[in-house]
Amino acid sequence: MASIRKLILAACVLLCFAGASLAADIALTSAGQSPDAMMVRVVLKKLGVEADYDPLMKPEAFTQKILIVVIGGSSKGLGAAGIDKDQEIARLTALLETASEKGAKILAMHVGGEGRRGKLSDEFITVVAPSAAKLIVVDGGDADGIFANIAKEKKIPVLGAPNVSGVAGPLKAILTEWGVATK
Repeated sequence: MASIRKLILAACVLLCFAGASLAADIALTSAGQSPDAMMVRVVLKKLGVEADYDPLMKPEAFTQKILIVVIGGSSKGLGAAGIDKDQEIARLTALLETASEKGAKILAMHVGGEGRRGKLSDEFITVVAPSAAKLIVVDGGDADGIFANIAKEKKIPVLGAPNVSGVAGPLKAILTEWGVATK
């Protein structure tokens, strides 16, 4: 009986370590609970890049090398998640601090274009974009220059794309540069 217990314990330990080694190098989350992060997840899958997707990722769950934060505020999405704008900002602030403390690279993306802009999204932009090492913004998403101004002030490179499908090129280039995707 004792040998069976040891065997079960050894199997559990092995499974725990195997699961940890299978974790992706990339974490993907939303800033504002719009469906835009899910669209980026689809782009990543088409690129053959795995990401741990959690639209409500908490700081204590972050263990990856790269954090991709897709910015787009949605009152409906926040409501469905059972949180408000202030709770989302607190979550993002803590997550960004944790990622920075762990030396992770942060990529901020805005793929919703003009339609996903407004006062709510702007609040998430001002929280997330300054922490990014790079930004990807689709056409129409920066007509007011909010991303350009943050990028200029913080010296953050901004890559453009015509639409959400068009982010595949810049996204792959960044992830290749950061060592988590291949050419």
